[in-house]
Amino acid sequence: MPDIQKVSIALTGEQLAALKEAVETGEYATTSEAVREALREWQWSRDLRGKKIEWLRKAWDEGIASGRAEPMDFDATLAEARRRLKKATEAEEVSK
Repeated sequence: MPDIQKVSIALTGEQLAALKEAVETGEYATTSEAVREALREWQWSRDLRGKKIEWLRKAWDEGIASGRAEPMDFDATLAEARRRLKKATEAEEVSK
């Protein structure tokens, strides 16, 4: 069993009522159990946020390393998109 230590926290009346309700309805056996689960979710969310920040930094660095952006020919891009859509639509009709 992990080392469990008691701590004292201050909650709003609304938070305490929500904890008590969760125990009374049987969602949790104790308020401590509910608080521990909330802390586990907070830890998971915090870890995930760190990973997202790491991913964004990597994407930023890759973008900077890729060099300056070139001007985009919107008409050519739109024509290519229409060509691909037509090709996909024709292939779908043939497969029916």
